[in-house]
Amino acid sequence: MTATRGDLIVLRPEGMYCPAGDFYIDPWRPVETAVITHGHGDHARIGMARYHAASDGMPILRWRLGEQEFHPHAYGESFQLGSARVSLHSAGHVLGSAQVRIDVEGEVWVASGDYKRQHDPTCPAFEVVPCNVFITEATFALPVYRWPDTHDEVGRIVEWRRACAARGRTVVLYAYALGKAQRILAELARFDEPPVFLHGAVDTGVQVYRQAGIELIATEPVGEQPKGKDYAGRLVIAPPSAAGSTWTRRFRDAEHGFASGWMRLRGNRRRRNYDRGFVVSDHADWPALLDTIEQTGAKRIIATHGSTDALIRHLRERGCDAQAFSTGFGAGE
Repeated sequence: MTATRGDLIVLRPEGMYCPAGDFYIDPWRPVETAVITHGHGDHARIGMARYHAASDGMPILRWRLGEQEFHPHAYGESFQLGSARVSLHSAGHVLGSAQVRIDVEGEVWVASGDYKRQHDPTCPAFEVVPCNVFITEATFALPVYRWPDTHDEVGRIVEWRRACAARGRTVVLYAYALGKAQRILAELARFDEPPVFLHGAVDTGVQVYRQAGIELIATEPVGEQPKGKDYAGRLVIAPPSAAGSTWTRRFRDAEHGFASGWMRLRGNRRRRNYDRGFVVSDHADWPALLDTIEQTGAKRIIATHGSTDALIRHLRERGCDAQAFSTGFGAGE
């Protein structure tokens, strides 16, 4: 998109830049000052001189980035960067995720980062922040993407595990190691289920969440189990990268499933050769995107990463000033 004179956020090779505050939001190249929305690897990268982020997200950033020059801020607390007044507000995406509100002489822009509007017991709910310009993700910005109730989807996972247990089979569920796995484990705590076994990459993140006081179902690391252990009838959670790896060979008679927003389309499950798919996403679906845009009251919308073309076309048909930023963020899950 072409920047308008006086824009509070513009695109540079390093990322989304705020000239008034001389800082970047989730930069993908090293910069002096970064404001980070959350700890996923496409948004929080190593190499920045200093990092500003939500206090709730500090444990995750320290886990992912090691010790850096961190400047934590409570949600809603304003701080000055150059001539910009900045504050962070809950995005409801994962633990510590934040939207970035920028106020310069009464002009307010909000960069949402990744966000969702569904209930999630592992993080505060999304906060609608009124603004003049709203920068929104568009990961699932197509009308087909509409999420079922997450508690009901986790109930389907429980039913699947119990059916497999009756046949002496193990259930291996693939879910992203930061945010998604913990959300499922928090929902499972509401069911009468045995402890869940975890891949090491998932277990590390789970311990970060537990230390933050998030209630999760009991878990055990697979790596600490004796050789030859029988996992029949039990649920194992692993990252998608483990699918088809030698690590999965220890589960001799198993069914495999994937929890993701992409599972809304059955073709995705078939192409990836999963036995089961569960629609659990940490992003906003199509109705939530449209509702959120309307609720902010923004007169101008900038869409990033995902199905931006479809969202922009829809918004323009409704008379909205809508454009896109081409960013270095991932497609999400």
